[in-house]
Amino acid sequence: MTQGSATAVAYGAATIVNAMATGQGAAFGVDLWTKAEVKLTSDPKVIIGEIQSDPTENTALIEGAVARVLETFKVEKRFGAKVKTDSNIPIARGLKSSSVAANAVALATIAALGKSLDDLAVINLGVDAAFDAKVTVTGAFDDACASYFGGVVVTDNTKRALLTRASLPEGLSVLFHVPQKKAYSAKSNVNRLKTIAPLVKIAYREAEKANFWEALTLNGIIYSSVLGFNASIALDALQSGAVTAGLCGKGPAVTAVVPDDRLDAVKVTLQKYEGEIIQAKFNQQKASVVK
Repeated sequence: MTQGSATAVAYGAATIVNAMATGQGAAFGVDLWTKAEVKLTSDPKVIIGEIQSDPTENTALIEGAVARVLETFKVEKRFGAKVKTDSNIPIARGLKSSSVAANAVALATIAALGKSLDDLAVINLGVDAAFDAKVTVTGAFDDACASYFGGVVVTDNTKRALLTRASLPEGLSVLFHVPQKKAYSAKSNVNRLKTIAPLVKIAYREAEKANFWEALTLNGIIYSSVLGFNASIALDALQSGAVTAGLCGKGPAVTAVVPDDRLDAVKVTLQKYEGEIIQAKFNQQKASVVK
C-alpha cells in the first residue's frame, strides 16, 4: 500500500429536533461546508491536526477521526497522518461543525488509504470519534446523517438508526443568526435537559409525521427555555415571514427557514440582534471525496 493523500468535503446541517433530551433527533442539510485534507505519513501513531478556519480550537476530534479509520483497517502501526480542515461553519455555535468535520476527515482518510466503506460505516466512525473526543452528549448521529446525506433525516441516536430520509422543497433559504459567544455540547447539563424530554417527544412526533417546520419551531422554544436563550429571535423571524425558526443544536445560533421573497424582511429583523447573519441554501448532495 502506498502512502496517499485525499481531500473530502462534507456539508452543514441544522436542527429540527435536538436529540440531547431523548436520544431521538431530526436535522436537515445546508450548503455550508468543511473540507478535510489527509496526508498519510510513515510515522505510526503520530497524527497532527490543524483547523485552518479556527486555529485556536482543539484538534482532538479530527485527529481521533483519522485514528478510528486507521484502526478500522488495522494499519495504525504502519501510518500516521497530517490532517487539515477548512470550513465556513462557525465552531461551537450549534451549527454542527463537529459532525461535519468528522464526516469529511473520515472520508478523506479512507480515500487516502485507497479503501472504501459504506456510508453508515463512515458516519459511525465519525460519531465514535466525537465520543472519543468528548465533543458530544448523544453522538449527534442525526446531525452526522444530515451532513453526510443532505436532505432531511429522522433518527434514533441511541440505536444509531436512520429512520427517515426526505428531500427538501424549492423556494426556501436558510438564515442563521450566530452570536459571538461559543457554547460546547459536552458542557450541557444533561440532567436538566431530561426534564423537558416529554415536550421534546411531542416535537419528535411531528417530525416523524413529516411536519418538519412545526417540529423545528416547537423544539426551538422548548430548548431555548431550558438552556436560557432568548426565544424572541425566532419568534420575531416567524412574525417577519419565516416558515419556521428555532434554536439550532444547543445554541446559541438560531435557524430560520424563509421563503425567498421574504428573505430581506427576515434579515432586517435578525439584524436587530447582535451577531452575524449567515445565509445558506438546503443541501441535497452527499459528502464526497473531491481529490
